[in-house]
Amino acid sequence: MTAGNNLRAVVIGCGHYLPERVVENAEFEAALDTNDEWIRTRSGIERRHFAAEGETTSMMATAAAQAALDDAGLTADDVDAIVLATSTADFTFPSAATMVQAQLGMKQGYAFDVQAVCAGFVFALTNANALIVSGQARRVLVIGAETFSKIMDWTDRSTCVLFGDGAGAVLLEAQNGTGAPTDRGILSTDLNSDGRYRDLLYVDGGVSTGTSGYLRMQGNQVFRHAVGKLAATATTAMERAGVTTADIDWVVPHQANIRIIQGTAKKLDLPMDNVVVTVQDHGNTSAASIPLALSVGRQRGQIKQGDLIVTEAIGGGLAWGAVVLRW
Repeated sequence: MTAGNNLRAVVIGCGHYLPERVVENAEFEAALDTNDEWIRTRSGIERRHFAAEGETTSMMATAAAQAALDDAGLTADDVDAIVLATSTADFTFPSAATMVQAQLGMKQGYAFDVQAVCAGFVFALTNANALIVSGQARRVLVIGAETFSKIMDWTDRSTCVLFGDGAGAVLLEAQNGTGAPTDRGILSTDLNSDGRYRDLLYVDGGVSTGTSGYLRMQGNQVFRHAVGKLAATATTAMERAGVTTADIDWVVPHQANIRIIQGTAKKLDLPMDNVVVTVQDHGNTSAASIPLALSVGRQRGQIKQGDLIVTEAIGGGLAWGAVVLRW
């Protein structure tokens, strides 16, 4: 399909994958000075999933991608590109996306990773949208997948209880629209980053240290930035789409902390009844959290075709952004 002014990247399939192992808050009590109530009241998290030994990001991403393909009634042969958001790829290189490409049996097209930590899926959606509206791809698998359990410091109660593993995916297809906000598909995007805040959320490993490292976070400082930046990017994206909060059916936010989710909704003047919340069951799955929430929200019967959705996320970098799309 050639590029055109009214091409839209429309979601035609979605799916997710969660590892079998479910870790309740109480499991942390034996090794850490913490308890279920402490974790719940500060984060809203009740449980999370951890990958099994040998279960990798690319494996989970492949399962979620296959679920999205099955949902759309298509195969890997129908896909032009894969954009995978992750900060926990199996190896330094090759990209996890190319490993997913191989595991799906996809011999054509191209695949690459996007790394924007918890904002990764928003960045990946924006890149996939650009590929579609520019005519460089007709169908793109957009995946968020993480195994954050592999980079946790299990002695740090302020971080290790917050994160989980999992993957989610959507399949986007180029479809002709009218150019109006009533079109299905991605209507607008907004991306931002500010590298001055690197020390607020980072992993202290990499090629410079020769170790994989552990996640380090100044939680209070991240919280201070999160609500304002998330509300601002969502507002910008809505303005670009020509819609208002009154038009929004669902906010599907990055699932990091219930307090951030509630604070952002309040700042946007949106009731929590219009917010898809999964943080209690999955914890913070970083780049996987939004596609996981989209898939689970649809399974629950919350998200339906034609619904107007805002997704927003913030992560290490700092990097943050939002996407407005009609399901």
